[in-house]
Amino acid sequence: MENEILDVLIVGAGLSGIGAAVHLTKRCPGKSFAIVEGRERLGGTWDLFRYPGIRSDSDMYTLGYNFKPWTARKAIADAPTILSYLQETVEENGLEKHIRYQRKVTDASWSSETARWTVSLSHGDGSTSQIECNFLFMCSGYYSYEGGHKPDFKGQEDFTGPIVHPQEWPEDLDYAGKKVVVIGSGATAVTLIPSMAETAEHVTMLQRSPTYIVSRPAEDKFALAMRKFLPSKWAYGVTRWRNVLYQLFTFNLARSKPAGFKKKLLEMVREEMGDGVDMKHFTPSYNPWDQRLCLVPDSDLFRSLKSGQASIVTDHIERFVEDGILLKSGEKLEADIIVTATGLKLVSGGHAQFEIDGEPVHFGSRFNYKGVMFSDVPNLAMTFGYTNASWTLKADLTSEYICRLINKMDGKGVQIAYPHPADGDDLIPETIVDFSSGYIERAAADLPKQGQKKPWRLNQNYAKDIVNLRHKTVDDGVMVFAKAGSVSLGSIQAAPKTEPVAA
Repeated sequence: MENEILDVLIVGAGLSGIGAAVHLTKRCPGKSFAIVEGRERLGGTWDLFRYPGIRSDSDMYTLGYNFKPWTARKAIADAPTILSYLQETVEENGLEKHIRYQRKVTDASWSSETARWTVSLSHGDGSTSQIECNFLFMCSGYYSYEGGHKPDFKGQEDFTGPIVHPQEWPEDLDYAGKKVVVIGSGATAVTLIPSMAETAEHVTMLQRSPTYIVSRPAEDKFALAMRKFLPSKWAYGVTRWRNVLYQLFTFNLARSKPAGFKKKLLEMVREEMGDGVDMKHFTPSYNPWDQRLCLVPDSDLFRSLKSGQASIVTDHIERFVEDGILLKSGEKLEADIIVTATGLKLVSGGHAQFEIDGEPVHFGSRFNYKGVMFSDVPNLAMTFGYTNASWTLKADLTSEYICRLINKMDGKGVQIAYPHPADGDDLIPETIVDFSSGYIERAAADLPKQGQKKPWRLNQNYAKDIVNLRHKTVDDGVMVFAKAGSVSLGSIQAAPKTEPVAA
């Protein structure tokens, strides 16, 4: 059977991949494309995670697409509502016929002679196939779907109850009337705890160190007011930009005046919890936005803590024991169920192996270009959203830029495009994300690097990226255009000359 040949292959039928397909159909009409999805359903993150209370950790007016207004009442939405939004997008744009489910990418090999990627797929039934494409658009997210980060806790085999990671939540887990300990203090933990506390006997959040936690109304009153006076699309646009500007303002304020911003965040916690609160459980050792802030809707976590349904313990784990966890302080937390909300495993390009003209590609030795492509890697883009704002803001701009690039290639009559550092560019590698979060640090060696100047440095700024990706010329002197068979890219050395340094 001959390989199917497409103009564009999109990997992943989640928020990024569905959005990319819509942009492609609107901006590059006539291009043949398909979406391959390793799982049996669309939705990505919003279908994979099934733990109690799963919801967005940013508002849907910025997490939604720029082409499809968010019309549900709640701005902080649960996973089923987000899945409905994605399904509507697929139906409205006729994308279902383009999605191939249970097709997992295992290998991708580029040929400069043919200007095509040959993508090997493993099917859910055990069979395999290949698709050839001129452009490969990776929209598979930034973490492994095969499992989350699971530290090896001493004595965990002694614990007699279930130990559950949120990424692998059992459908039949019964926690009603049970004592639950949730290990972790990130977005997943602060989502799980108030939801489980509704029926559990008690839920304890066991954290090694605190996280900044901020409450926000689940409904955006401004957005709801705008809907009364403006058409849906206008109301969405106004609310979207209001929230974007607010995010930029608060992020820049946190970075420029960290002490004052930290003081304000902690005052907000005191207002939520009352004068008797022990602030050691809410006072991180790092500055605001050195890691992501945790958002809780309508103060749900604070309500659970004040009611006594939940509690926080800040300590280190000595070992698991038969009926709970022994802490280094000597205290023991009794538990019937332990939830290890200990984070994700980051990967570049899923778990697929990539090669260019027979030479293996290690993304950890490539430089990011505009947060979209990589040094000397042809006809391949990867969606990587913002760490300080909603993922989809960057995903939309990434898709728009790739469509511009494809159209520019057509206009020039070429089949190959890749960013190449100019002669004399002394690119010293830095970690691509300026965050101290554990999941970033654990994967630093495998993640692409950034340089000290544009276009090899991330903006982490939506307004700047609008200019950078939507309006600046594609033919910028860094992007190289070539015809099939005119270049050989496998021999190009793109590895950094020095070890990565902290951003």
